[in-house]
Amino acid sequence: MLNRPLHGRRVFLVEDDYLIADDFVRRLSTAGAQVVGPAATLESALALYESAPPMDFVILDINLRGTMVFPLAERLRDDGVPFLFCTGYGDEGIDSSFREVERFEKPISQADFARMVDLVACQQVAREQPAPQVDRRSAQWQ
Repeated sequence: MLNRPLHGRRVFLVEDDYLIADDFVRRLSTAGAQVVGPAATLESALALYESAPPMDFVILDINLRGTMVFPLAERLRDDGVPFLFCTGYGDEGIDSSFREVERFEKPISQADFARMVDLVACQQVAREQPAPQVDRRSAQWQ
């Protein structure tokens, strides 16, 4: 039986390079993901995000045909949707408010792609775990 760690996960891909997007779709699908996209422009990414069912995870290229993806990243952060950057930019290309976001550099190796899949799978597991209940009157964990 195939190892499909992303089985049933909706992964939104925002990438403007056709060859990279095609490779990612193939690899994510092989890992079991239902890939949404790819979206190649910020405008199309925002429209697809608004119209599609909820996403489990988003992979963002930073520079989409000369437009930075940070408005979508801000929206994802505000909505609590986990995401990462996959980019050819080093640290200098990342807005300071997103320095803590996981980043993979292109071209991405097979090992790094496997690490990315693990990260996506782990994020989903973490989101499915019930949050601990807190009694706010006494601030005690239940």
